Amino acid sequence: MLSRQVCLGKYGELFGAPKISLKIHDNNIKKIEVIRGAPCGATWDAAKKIKGLNLDKARIRFGLEVQFFCTANPANWDPITEKSPVHMAANIHEKAFKKSLKSALKY
Repeated sequence: MLSRQVCLGKYGELFGAPKISLKIHDNNIKKIEVIRGAPCGATWDAAKKIKGLNLDKARIRFGLEVQFFCTANPANWDPITEKSPVHMAANIHEKAFKKSLKSALKY
């Protein structure tokens, strides 16, 4: 996954490839912190929607919620990847969620 864009200063620190931190309690999302997210705000909006959900539901919902909040044009279909920017945003966020979950479950 792409790291933050150092050359973009504060913007690159806050926006870009998503990075989240999860706190898990009793198989539920106790806390979700967005460290870096999408410039449109979809990461933060989706995070609010999955707080309190159990892990099985949260795994599914996070990417889906990003799609609902994403402001990219879903009609801008890429014939090579066969995905719209909205679908790609969901996939990228799902990977960030899985990475954060793996880290959270270690502790």
